[in-house]
Amino acid sequence: MTAVLVVEDDALVRSALLRALTDDGFAASSAATGLAGLQAVIDHRPDVVILDLGLPDIDGVDLLKMLRAISRVPVIVVTARDAEGEIVSVLDAGADDYLVKPFGGSQLGARVRAVLRRTPDPARRRPPVVVGDLVLDPAARTVRLDGAPVELSPLEFDLLHYLAQRSGEVVSRRELLAEVWHLPYSHADKTVDVHLSWLRRKLGESAAAPRYIVTVRGVGIRLSAPDVTAPP
Repeated sequence: MTAVLVVEDDALVRSALLRALTDDGFAASSAATGLAGLQAVIDHRPDVVILDLGLPDIDGVDLLKMLRAISRVPVIVVTARDAEGEIVSVLDAGADDYLVKPFGGSQLGARVRAVLRRTPDPARRRPPVVVGDLVLDPAARTVRLDGAPVELSPLEFDLLHYLAQRSGEVVSRRELLAEVWHLPYSHADKTVDVHLSWLRRKLGESAAAPRYIVTVRGVGIRLSAPDVTAPP
């Protein structure tokens, strides 16, 4: 199901947009501030963002530029601002579409489907990634281990997929934080370790007894197929 994030501070408008999107068959979520919306894009990787320009904490155009710095997610701007110069500047800043309030809910759904048709999906052209008995399908965003499905959060999938694409190589925490989370590295940041712990648990292993995910002390993380010839 297509995931749509609505970034809108007005509670009544936000509720109406969420209802219209849900009625149209989308999985809709929301954020009431620009920074909360930015964090939601980082954490949950929605398929489309609906962005209001009049946000309480940050100008919508500035937020659009921040989104473009970390993601290629399609962005549809919805706003009461209808000056031609503003529309042009917002589209030039990276918006994929511009919808002036008020508008019907059916039009919003049609705009979402239209930007999705125009957006290339490279994942659909990528074959599954196989590491031992671990199989990741980037198009369906599914994981199977020993033939059984593994339920992962969007970020857990992205982390595992990145490691699987680099199978056999040691990847630093700095690289993982930059490439998976799109965040600067800090030695005090435990984000990578926390998600690795959750990921290991779902794969039925631990840092003390690794099967696929191995910590190379002082260097980084390596994902590789278990050595079936090694003694138990």
